[in-house]
Amino acid sequence: MTGNQTLIKRDSKVLWHPCTQMKDHETFPIIPIKQGQGVWLEDFDGNRYLDAISSWWVNLFGHANPIINAALKDQLDKLEHVIFAGFSHQAGIELAEQLVAIAPEGLTRCFYADNGSAAVEVALKMSFHYWRNLGQTQKTKFITLENSYHGETLGALAVGNVALYKETYAPLLMDVITVPGPDCYFREEGETWRDYTERRFALMEQTLQQYADSVCAVIIEPLVQCAGNMRMYDPIYLKLLRAACDKYNVHLIADEIAVGFGRTGTLFACEQAAISPDFMCLSKGLTGGYLPLSAVLTTDTIYQAFYDDYHKLTAFLHSHSYTGNALACRAALATIGIFQQQAIIANNQQLANSMAQAAQRFNDHPHVAEVRQTGMILAIEMVKNKLSKEPYPWQERRGVKVYHYALSQGVLLRPLGNVIYFMPPYIITEAQLFHIADIAWQAINFAVQD
Repeated sequence: MTGNQTLIKRDSKVLWHPCTQMKDHETFPIIPIKQGQGVWLEDFDGNRYLDAISSWWVNLFGHANPIINAALKDQLDKLEHVIFAGFSHQAGIELAEQLVAIAPEGLTRCFYADNGSAAVEVALKMSFHYWRNLGQTQKTKFITLENSYHGETLGALAVGNVALYKETYAPLLMDVITVPGPDCYFREEGETWRDYTERRFALMEQTLQQYADSVCAVIIEPLVQCAGNMRMYDPIYLKLLRAACDKYNVHLIADEIAVGFGRTGTLFACEQAAISPDFMCLSKGLTGGYLPLSAVLTTDTIYQAFYDDYHKLTAFLHSHSYTGNALACRAALATIGIFQQQAIIANNQQLANSMAQAAQRFNDHPHVAEVRQTGMILAIEMVKNKLSKEPYPWQERRGVKVYHYALSQGVLLRPLGNVIYFMPPYIITEAQLFHIADIAWQAINFAVQD
């Protein structure tokens, strides 16, 4: 029995994997990974896989990055963790200082949590509690976009709109106001992203006008709805939304969990509209893919609304046992340090150009409706009919066939339904990008065979 087979057998007896129908692995076994190096993962039988999706969008600078490794080894000998209520530590303070320094203007306070969903929960509760502290107790609702995704805890799930994740748990979720989105996949022929996005914003304006008195905040994924099939829109939506939120006295929550830290071509996606949200949620790439950590950045105005005597119900009492974990904060500091010491954003812009060139031929594929890209995110929409954009029925699982084929060729692609996407680590080379595209081309051809 090989090393892989031994671990697969043990895995099948005790583990329950996320976002997985476990029965699938009776015919397509889990792959146990022994080690990672750069863009590569290696299993226990010596097979290597190019990590084209940054291990669920977190691994910015490659596996076993020497800079982050060194920082964590140093931190291990100093402090691994301490309660963050009534105590603090150097890494947590320095990270908050760094985040405030690089964030959009006005975001001056940092609240830590331990994953992206938790960060969204924090922002939702903080917004609601802010209005409550100001005596505006009628503000209890949130506005979200169709096709949005913000996590899978109950509050985060409620403000999302991807049926695959939300439908089963609908009876447990709070009611939200859902607005048709600016997803440019549905623009008219010849219509630009900007024109379509502006036209769609009118629906948000109408909703705010109607419900503003009862709304705490609008929550949005800037520029790319990642788990919503990597659908994209123009930055003008963010600019118009910021102005409208100010006009109607509603908070703006920017969920930059997946799109922050250089993924869209700027350090934060909000920069492309030159706006500052009232809350910005960060996670995933924050620690370079090493440890779970999230942060919610907000304004001093919001912070001051909670600053009061303890016996009153104004204090924000949300907490996590691992809030501000010292090891995670140190990994995040090392990750930010790489951005500061190397020309990552400029290099990413060159890599994004190479990615576009590598994927150019997919525009002519008879089963590809669209190739779209924002920075270091590129998506290929696989369809049954190119002209009508008729999708393949989800039951046919064409995307799963792409996944299996690509793995057989040593590339980790994990499509969202019928959308194949590239979201690689920033250390990837041009040659490796073209290799991913070659495998994706072969995988699509394999998947569309009837």
